[in-house]
Amino acid sequence: MTMPSHEAEGADPRPLHARIAADLREEIMNGDLAAGASLPSTAQLKTRFDASNATIQKAVRLLKDEGLAVGRAGSAVTVRENRQRTVRPAGSLTPAAAGAAYPWLAKVAEGRSPARSTLLSVGEVHVTGDVGAALGLPEGGSAVCRRQVISIDGEPAELVCSYYPVDIARGTPLAEARRIRGGTPTLLPELGFPPHRSVDRVSARVATQEQYAVLRLPGDLPVLRTLRTVYGDDDRPVEVTVMVKAGHLHELQYEFAPDAWPDA
Repeated sequence: MTMPSHEAEGADPRPLHARIAADLREEIMNGDLAAGASLPSTAQLKTRFDASNATIQKAVRLLKDEGLAVGRAGSAVTVRENRQRTVRPAGSLTPAAAGAAYPWLAKVAEGRSPARSTLLSVGEVHVTGDVGAALGLPEGGSAVCRRQVISIDGEPAELVCSYYPVDIARGTPLAEARRIRGGTPTLLPELGFPPHRSVDRVSARVATQEQYAVLRLPGDLPVLRTLRTVYGDDDRPVEVTVMVKAGHLHELQYEFAPDAWPDA
């Protein structure tokens, strides 16, 4: 079978405007184009990419639709302030002080408008796949699922689905259709299931229809999917959470101490 010429040559088969947007997006994400900085002018981009006015405008429009750039026609287009968020997963396990709100929501906003959690649904569901395996459930097993969306500055930022063994959650606030004051890192110890360690598995995925709609994604951009398993006493899984966020707006920061590194 003969391969198309672009595959044989290793060329990028995407339309030129998408390729231009990809290069500019990377420069925004890595800080080469800082927040508040102007994008190169149309004339500069035409020369750099050997492209027409219309192609450059389509590329810039993609960046605007993604929320990475702002500006009106005929004026300078700038990199939007505070778009990429650095998420530090370890902080999500911090319990709240007595009577206080969940500190993770305040931390994730990082100086922006306060983050808000909106509960979408709560109920017992059949669990399969990697979630069921992480919980150690038999085939066809059930768990209590809490689905919520976290919004920052009024925009959806993360779709969160948390699963709990039925014997832990049934008859507790975990199974009630209301928000949990202080979050589950505060509630689980109160229920007698203090978290001791957490394992994250992070992957880049193509968004599902639900993820695309809930997160209001602008196009075929990847999402970051984190499958987190929280273990309690005797290394029992007490919570498994699937967190999905727009890949072009977030990065995850993990910190490791040398004395905590596993043996090679």
